[in-house]
Amino acid sequence: MEISDFRASYLFDGITGEQLPEEMIKAMRSFISAENLYVSAAREIVTKFENLNSEFKYTYERNPIHSINARAKTPASIVRKLQRNGLQLTVDSARKHLTDLAGVRVICSYVDDIYRVKDMLLSQDDVTLVRMSDYIKNPKPNGYRSLHLIVTVPVFQATKTEIVAVEIQIRTIAMDFWASLEHELAYKLEEKDRKSASKELKACADEIASLDIKMQNLYNISISETESGIAPNKNR
Repeated sequence: MEISDFRASYLFDGITGEQLPEEMIKAMRSFISAENLYVSAAREIVTKFENLNSEFKYTYERNPIHSINARAKTPASIVRKLQRNGLQLTVDSARKHLTDLAGVRVICSYVDDIYRVKDMLLSQDDVTLVRMSDYIKNPKPNGYRSLHLIVTVPVFQATKTEIVAVEIQIRTIAMDFWASLEHELAYKLEEKDRKSASKELKACADEIASLDIKMQNLYNISISETESGIAPNKNR
């Protein structure tokens, strides 16, 4: 029995068509099955990044990836987003219109690493790029910076292979720090305070971007010195 089938059986154990319409039970089962599919797709992408990070470590003696996080939207979250967008409440509608049912966030140490790991991922034969949005070169008005990819990847199941979309966000530690706090503050600030806070957040985002550039330049200098046979001065 598949994980999704077991979960569905547990949730609906003892419930009959007299208590809930069969069509409703069928629809809920399909959303649970979809969640499992997108969990698997996110896992596929995570494994690819982990393998690339490990290979990079052996080849260049460092890891370009600091951390990797993944998630799949729950059935309840999918339904809410479909409702907000005025879309039909079906799995087919979700798969057609929503590209963030599975998400992977990759945190890198340096800006150059973002594009490096992106290129390594997209060079794989079974990963297809659907769309790329570069909010590093073209930040959002509020200062948000990150590289967003929508890719498809095959998920191999017992009886079939599904091609599934995954949203990937790749950013530096500094970019992630800003995005996490901005997201938290957006929910805590009163409406009257948001306008003034948005200016401060934009200024912070610009400072963080400047810091990322400085850290990248320092790293480039250390690499240049190492390649010249000069060990970087750790006290500088």
